[in-house]
Amino acid sequence: MMEFEQSISFDGRDIRLKVGRFAPQAGGSVLIECGDTSVLVTATRSRGREGMDFLPLIVDYEERLYAAGRIPGGFLRREGRPPEKVTLTSRLIDRPLRPLFPQWIRDDIQVVATTLSMDELVPPDVLAVTGASFAVICAGIPFYGPMAGVRVGLVGDDFIINPTYDEIKNGDLDLVVAGTPDGVVMVEAGANQLPEQDVIEAIEFGYEAVRDLIEAQKQLMKEQGISIATEEPPAVDPTLEEFIKSKATEPIKKVLQQFDLDKKGRDELLDEIKETEIESAIEALPEDDPLRVTVTEDPKAIGKVFKEVTRHLMRRQIIEDGVRVDGRKLDQVRPVSCDVDVLPKRVHGSGLFRRGLTQVLSLATLGTPGDAQDLADELHPNDEKRYLHHYNFPPYSVGETKPLRSPGRREIGHGALAERAIMPILPSKEDFPYVLRVVSEVLSSNGSTSMGSVCGSTLALMDAGVPLTKPVSGAAMGLIKEEDEVRVLTDIQGIEDFLGDMDFKVAGTDSGITALQMDMKITGLSLDVVRQAIEQALPARLHILEKMLATIDKPKSELSPFAPHLINYRIDPDMIGLVIGPGGKTIKNITEQTGAKVDIEDSGAMTISAPDRDSAIAALNHVKGLTRKISEGDVCVGRVTRIIPIGAFVELMPGKEGMIHISQLAEYRVGKVEDEVAVDDEIVVKVREIDNKGRLNLTRLNIHPDEAAAARVAVESE
Repeated sequence: MMEFEQSISFDGRDIRLKVGRFAPQAGGSVLIECGDTSVLVTATRSRGREGMDFLPLIVDYEERLYAAGRIPGGFLRREGRPPEKVTLTSRLIDRPLRPLFPQWIRDDIQVVATTLSMDELVPPDVLAVTGASFAVICAGIPFYGPMAGVRVGLVGDDFIINPTYDEIKNGDLDLVVAGTPDGVVMVEAGANQLPEQDVIEAIEFGYEAVRDLIEAQKQLMKEQGISIATEEPPAVDPTLEEFIKSKATEPIKKVLQQFDLDKKGRDELLDEIKETEIESAIEALPEDDPLRVTVTEDPKAIGKVFKEVTRHLMRRQIIEDGVRVDGRKLDQVRPVSCDVDVLPKRVHGSGLFRRGLTQVLSLATLGTPGDAQDLADELHPNDEKRYLHHYNFPPYSVGETKPLRSPGRREIGHGALAERAIMPILPSKEDFPYVLRVVSEVLSSNGSTSMGSVCGSTLALMDAGVPLTKPVSGAAMGLIKEEDEVRVLTDIQGIEDFLGDMDFKVAGTDSGITALQMDMKITGLSLDVVRQAIEQALPARLHILEKMLATIDKPKSELSPFAPHLINYRIDPDMIGLVIGPGGKTIKNITEQTGAKVDIEDSGAMTISAPDRDSAIAALNHVKGLTRKISEGDVCVGRVTRIIPIGAFVELMPGKEGMIHISQLAEYRVGKVEDEVAVDDEIVVKVREIDNKGRLNLTRLNIHPDEAAAARVAVESE
């Protein structure tokens, strides 16, 4: 391909496309740039593997530290295991791209996006989404595009396109919209309890920008003589389809209308129909019969056609009768049940959420500030994560057996979605200094386990005593679209997700939305249908929330006795060095003496964590002693720590002591110090003098009884 460059003026910024200059052996490549952020996106197609019965698309996103002018640490001095951010960006590119390929393609397709340069203003992820569209087009791969993506932020009352990192962090919305000429194809959002109408307006605002980018791609293609490749799908012998329809249509209809069947029972009956009505009949045919020859050459042919027939019948039942396979109305939620405190308090909080056959057990753990996940690196501005949500999907949850592996992209993505939904309602670090981790174990799956994780996590956090500002619930919406007929489904189950056209997850409080995620299986959805899905999700969320609040209506007032005890305290930043001590000696001594851990920030904010309250209080008193500013004339209660011939040393607070001379012990002459005080005695003293070296000289003389009483009260209150 010839080299060419093109700039697109977009919302006050230039997006630059460089095509044909890089990666000449890739099927198609484009360098997409904005500001100092540059992303190279390539698309390559290779011959398919034998026996492949699905679209083998791989989308990878890569980050290199040279993009920020950095050299990796560690022994190898090269990038290691990619962080979750990279996996989530790969999914962000994959999700709007995948439904735009003809599903009959069986060749391997790989899209790789590599961030080559990165500034502090322009996030590379949405650039990669748009770049992937143009790279696929340049590669000559059949594609229902062009496609583009933008990010929408909300700063104050204004929506902005492709906000900077700071604008995302300080705003109330982080929304990514991707679309085609046919409509919206993907939405990903986190929001600070925004009303439904505001979110709908943000999607509409973003899609307007998406259309501008699509038109720019079309214009660029026209100028360069580039057209989207088209191919004829493989010829399909209609004989098998007609045979299966004739044998299985009525039996399948009867199964789909048995509304009392659960997932397992329905699947077993459908498998029985396929085996007895179709496979047995074909096996009875002569070996040279064309139908039997077709099945022999392609053993998966029966399964593929049977699935399509089932898909069509299920969809027609919803479109024509308004009834789903379990007998529910289109806007009806499955039966919901909730429980908390289902495990011993060694687990700090637990919540069990069930909706239909979907069951999620969420477990909450309270940790110390040192448990926060360090995210600081050279490419991203975040420094730490105080709330971690992990999602596990074991094979037994769907009645299968397979080896257990480390979390895949799906697990990471669902965990991130639930995390995003919960974040806006967590207490501030100042109000609740704990680091929080929730693990959602999917015990049974039949649709929308990610939203089940949101609900279960809310229950677990409230059971753990975390003072959430509001509880969060979530529901997944589905879609059946047949030509001009459209039906939006509330609370989809597995078969409706598998055979439907949309999975639209909506989470939020009774005040507004906190997270959205929409994935399509068609090439685009009109804004009117998007609006309908969001509005239809609201009563479902509120219904589920009502069931949750009937189980636990507010966070528990007491934490688990096995949770760490934390105390927030603040000191003068100038005294941080005094608390830490030379080489960390002082702060280590505090830990050794009290069993508590002290974390100090540069601002002077401090968190003391300990297994129990007494240890935390002891450490706090030690810090107070080190940082308390004592002035001449102050009256304090102290403990005698040492006696020497000329006086006694008195500890006023942990880490701070002074000396009282023998002449200052009493109004009369004292012969021996031991005649007046002994080690471990508590005595009231006054600071007589602070010398030029900061040493405290104490006295017991001229102390008014009221001053002594006040000093003792102060000690008791501590």
